[in-house]
Amino acid sequence: LLLLRRAPARQPDGGSAVSGFLQDLIRYGKTKRECGQRLCWLRLLQVPKRWFTHFYVVSVLWNSFLLIWLLRAEFLGKSLPSWIQHMHRALGRDSQSKDMGNEHFSALLVLLLLWLHSCRRLAECLWTSVFSNGVIHVVQYFFGLGYYVAVGLTVLCQVPTNVRNGKALSVQIFWYHIVGVMMYIWASLHQHRCLAILANLRKSKSGKVVSLSHSVPFGDWFESVSCPHYFAELLIYVSMAITLGFQNVTWWCVVIYVLFNQALAAVLCHEFYQKNFCSYPKQRKAFIPYV
Repeated sequence: LLLLRRAPARQPDGGSAVSGFLQDLIRYGKTKRECGQRLCWLRLLQVPKRWFTHFYVVSVLWNSFLLIWLLRAEFLGKSLPSWIQHMHRALGRDSQSKDMGNEHFSALLVLLLLWLHSCRRLAECLWTSVFSNGVIHVVQYFFGLGYYVAVGLTVLCQVPTNVRNGKALSVQIFWYHIVGVMMYIWASLHQHRCLAILANLRKSKSGKVVSLSHSVPFGDWFESVSCPHYFAELLIYVSMAITLGFQNVTWWCVVIYVLFNQALAAVLCHEFYQKNFCSYPKQRKAFIPYV
């Protein structure tokens, strides 16, 4: 954050090379413009922003694989692959003697929600969003690929491995499952609407792409915040924490990561809008309504 504050006043050369590198690392798309003139070697470390689509391709395929293994284990009594069992032991899951709070069904439900979220986002990247010629840092790109592999494993590792013993899955719907799923659906609908609003800014009434420039969006949650799709992403992860029964510390750490990650991106976008559009609505916040 200190580097973020002082970077605009300094050029990314000499003593501020590290600052310039970090600025280039955390910004993507339209906010890259605020980095100023970047060094040639920095421009080589970038890939098209539309490669975001690859994140969701990986997530759909990988989480499909994990979901199939978990379904086989829970409903058919099959064993999880040995490497998953080794990972469970490394994380201390064998120390649990019983399934606390219906963890099996909760984790299965969250993994399904995560997979559905990835499917929707992949469909939006392919058929809804209109990507400009913006870029992302290659480190961001590979980190994103690794993140979507790790987050599925994070869900799977919430399932105790030593309590199956051939027992069938006990499907018990608790109140927090209902609340979590309802919140997930609500946030997902708003995220899709906001992404459609952004895409329509670059399309004609017939649906043809007519521009790749940036405009001020209006409607839905855009009336309150500059980046409601980021806020909806946070709510989706919070809904999964609720589905896990509120008490899963590991998943709340994931929520905190999503909070900081999306908040940083939202603040940078908010600053871009304020700087480039003199009539930008002053009542809008960056990320969270009224905050």
